[in-house]
Amino acid sequence: MSETPPDLKYIETHQWVRVDADGTATVGITDFAQEQLGDVVYIGVPDVGDTVTGGEEAGVAESVKSASDVFSPVTGEVIEINESLEDEPEKVNEDPYGDGWMFKVKLADKGELDGLMDADAYAEHVAVSE
Repeated sequence: MSETPPDLKYIETHQWVRVDADGTATVGITDFAQEQLGDVVYIGVPDVGDTVTGGEEAGVAESVKSASDVFSPVTGEVIEINESLEDEPEKVNEDPYGDGWMFKVKLADKGELDGLMDADAYAEHVAVSE
């Protein structure tokens, strides 16, 4: 069974978001998503200063067997990207909820989080799609 941390929010396309006390939202792909992709060889993320929209494409994850769009769970301005993924995309496989994060966003509307899945709902979503 894939790992599903309870402190995160999730979207159906297998991305997660963690919101810090300062309102910064960190985004990445789930353990389930990295398992489905296999060995990740490239991560494409938005540029700092770009605006991402919740539920819309914000990047790409490419593996040895496929490529998958990465969607942003939330809307806001990209304030930081995980530059280490340029040289070490495998961090997404090794630690999808830690060192494998993709980008950070200054949230436009914290209320948007209310429409996202919690860990239990996401785990149920994954179980149905397996």
